[in-house]
Amino acid sequence: MKKQIFIALTFAICSFSFAQKKELKAAEKAIKGANFSEAKTALTQAEAFMDAMDDKSKEKYHYLKAQAFYSGGKGKLKDYKVALASLKKVKSTYKEEKKKLKQEISNSLLTEGNKAYEAKDYSKASKYFENAYNVTKKDTLFLYYAAATAVSVQEYDRALGIYEQLKALGFTGKATQYYAVNNETGQEDLFTNKQMRDLSVKTKTHKDPSEKLSESKKPEIVKNIALIYVSQGDNEKAIEAMKDARAESPDDVNLLLSEANVHFKMGNTEKFKALLEEATAMAPDNAELQYNLGVIAADSDEKEKAKQYYERAIEIKPDYINAYINLSALILSKEGAIIEEMNGLGTSAADDKRYEELREQRQGIYRDAIPYLSKALEIDAKSLNAAKTLMNIYSILGETDKYKAMKAKVEELESAN
Repeated sequence: MKKQIFIALTFAICSFSFAQKKELKAAEKAIKGANFSEAKTALTQAEAFMDAMDDKSKEKYHYLKAQAFYSGGKGKLKDYKVALASLKKVKSTYKEEKKKLKQEISNSLLTEGNKAYEAKDYSKASKYFENAYNVTKKDTLFLYYAAATAVSVQEYDRALGIYEQLKALGFTGKATQYYAVNNETGQEDLFTNKQMRDLSVKTKTHKDPSEKLSESKKPEIVKNIALIYVSQGDNEKAIEAMKDARAESPDDVNLLLSEANVHFKMGNTEKFKALLEEATAMAPDNAELQYNLGVIAADSDEKEKAKQYYERAIEIKPDYINAYINLSALILSKEGAIIEEMNGLGTSAADDKRYEELREQRQGIYRDAIPYLSKALEIDAKSLNAAKTLMNIYSILGETDKYKAMKAKVEELESAN
């Protein structure tokens, strides 16, 4: 009896072995013919015999499954994930084949990510870029692209996780960039790598090769981490993120500005102002800093100080249109008290005299504002705000021709919108 059972079991095992080899061979043949759906069916049938497979057969199964789900680059993201998971189980055999297939999957993920990016499907692009990084865990630039594209579609939770990962990896984004001057255009072109640059110089389409180090992306990463924390209402983590970054780069004015903006979003006006003043000391020729200090001073009713900041911004950057508009608004803000007093006057001779004095003061205010508004319109001919304000001023001053010209300008701008 024992001998009969032994024979029966042996026969069963041989049958299983034959069946598994048959299905694996069918899957292999289907893959060679690019019949990936047929290959998946054969592999599903082979999976039923998994327990009876030896290690070599199991590795073959997983390698074939990776090929089937990759489908020659025609699979979807979920299929690539299955393919990569299967490749992880291939340990000792198919070493070169595994390496080659991983590279193919990585290239396909990047290709699809770029296609999605060009089609402005940033959510899809982000997922493909992230998975491209996960194939080799080497090129952190793909991970950066994944975070940046996620932010652009406000997928903040995903972006935060990726940014934190980049921070933990010590990613800066600094890299050597390869340039050469285009002989036809005279412009300096950026190349994807040194080999392409050198080849272009050798074939004489370019000359004067040079190399530059790209700027660090760390300030952007830290700023986005902080702003995401702010959007989530986690202000403490936002501030901590900024403090950590500034401790590492104390002379980086961009990080200081990022921290200032976080405080501004949190409503910490005094801290925002103090940080801007600190930044101004670090970068005295930054027009935006001067402008922002002007805004804060104006909000604090420090009009003279605000005027000084706006004028300094214009001195640094003569075409800073917002500084001109805000200067005109600063001047026009004086009319509120005048109008209030005018409305409170009676009909006596003394009141009439005072009314005329106030009217002259009011018109003087309008005349003082005109040069700033005119300059703003000169810088940006499409500034509807400046044009409307000038139209109203000319109407009050009784300058009919200028009023009509500006009215036509306003109507033209409004119809264009």
